Order: sequence, then structure tokens, then C-alpha cells
Amino acid sequence: MKLTRKEAVQRRHRRVRKGVQGSTERPRLAIFRSLQHIYAQVIDDTEQHTLVAASSLEPELKSKLSTGGNIEAATEVGKLIAERAKAKGIELVVFDRGGNLYHGRVQALADAAREAGLNF
Repeated sequence: MKLTRKEAVQRRHRRVRKGVQGSTERPRLAIFRSLQHIYAQVIDDTEQHTLVAASSLEPELKSKLSTGGNIEAATEVGKLIAERAKAKGIELVVFDRGGNLYHGRVQALADAAREAGLNF
């Protein structure tokens, strides 16, 4: 039986989430990548709520970017999520690639967040 791309991503995401758990001391940086945009959230899994979020749909980024679905957009979202997390006092996170391969836009977002001061 051949899996669709969406089913394969969902299966990988479930497998990755077994080992990745965000806590109050070290929340989870979760990535969601669609064809048009990329989204990032810093989540405390013990309290079950989002601490910080950023996406390529934000007005401040949307005006700068030609599209939300490329490496340039992912880099900007990575910088923005790191700035917002640091403003809330969050420096250590666990990276959750959301079932996507660590390549391209996901890698660009992670590298930009690291450069802006997040540790994972």
C-alpha cells in the first residue's frame, strides 16, 4: 500500500512526537509547513498552551516577502519566533520538525532561530 505524502508526514510526525516532549523549563518549538506558508509555535506541553507563535502570514512579514512558501520566508519566521521567545525569557527549546524532513525550509527556520539566540 502506497502512502500519500500527507499520510507519510503524519506518520513521521507521530513517530517524532513520541520522543519530543516540551516542558515548562524547555518548551517545544513546533513547525508546520504548508505549500504557501510556514508556521512556528513554542508550546508548553505540561500546561498545554502556546507561549509564542509566528508565521509567514503576519502583516509585518507579509509586506516584506513575495511569498510565504520559500526559504527566505522561513528564515524570517525563524528570526521572529526567536525574538519573541527571548522576550518572554525562553532560551532553551526542543525542536519538533512536525514530520517534515530536516531540509530546506525547516532547516532554514531552525538555523535562523539558532542564530537569533534560541538553543536546541
